[in-house]
Amino acid sequence: MSTLDATRLAEGLHEQTGGLADAVDGRDPSGPVPTCPEWRLWNLVGHVGQAHRWAAELVREREAPPVPDPLKADPGPPADWAAWLRDGADELAGAVEKTGPDTAVTTFLGLLPASFWLRRMLHDTAVHHADAAIAAGVPFTIAPDLAADALSEWFGLIASPGAEAINPRLAVLRGRGETLAVRPAGGAAPGWLITRTPEGPRWEREGDGRDADAGATVTVTAPLRELLLVVYRRSSPEEAGAEVSGDRSVLDHWLANTAF
Repeated sequence: MSTLDATRLAEGLHEQTGGLADAVDGRDPSGPVPTCPEWRLWNLVGHVGQAHRWAAELVREREAPPVPDPLKADPGPPADWAAWLRDGADELAGAVEKTGPDTAVTTFLGLLPASFWLRRMLHDTAVHHADAAIAAGVPFTIAPDLAADALSEWFGLIASPGAEAINPRLAVLRGRGETLAVRPAGGAAPGWLITRTPEGPRWEREGDGRDADAGATVTVTAPLRELLLVVYRRSSPEEAGAEVSGDRSVLDHWLANTAF
């Protein structure tokens, strides 16, 4: 469950959609996206706008429409990208507000509040904003509260009971008690502790009864923005300037197998 309310999630969705729109403004639609090598900027923009509209329809109908092919999404002329992206974010935020953020709707994890889709699309958009910023060579910015919630959501998705059914490869994340601590530099926010159990990974926040790095097998420490890029595999720990202590192989294995 997010620590952010629906209002902040909607604000964040608009912030990150706007950041993405700015990053792709005036860029070559056929330009490469190094962090999504199978895509061009055209595909990246199309996917985000398509996903917002798909999620909005789901929230309105409370059932999932057919999942669209992101490679077939048409964002229209590049001059219209910014408005098209923002319209999609507006449509989703409006659908959640009208339906009610606490109303149960379909998700890939079962029935959950409609605000699930605000949160999921916010953080998906944030990561693709980072993709676009890296491709364009411009700064990627995200508010600390959004970055922290993105990390919590990601760990929660991977540790959810239905995750292996969606992506069977996640079964390799089962373990024998190995732990990964993810720590914001300077104590900017509570950290996260992931424990690899025989049943699958489990996660908790620092302050939930145990220090995030207490006896951790490996610990990675960096500012929140950089932690987000590392955990989502948009940047290596070295590129992010992260400090890694303990058994690096546990971190590398986690990162290599957490494409959801």
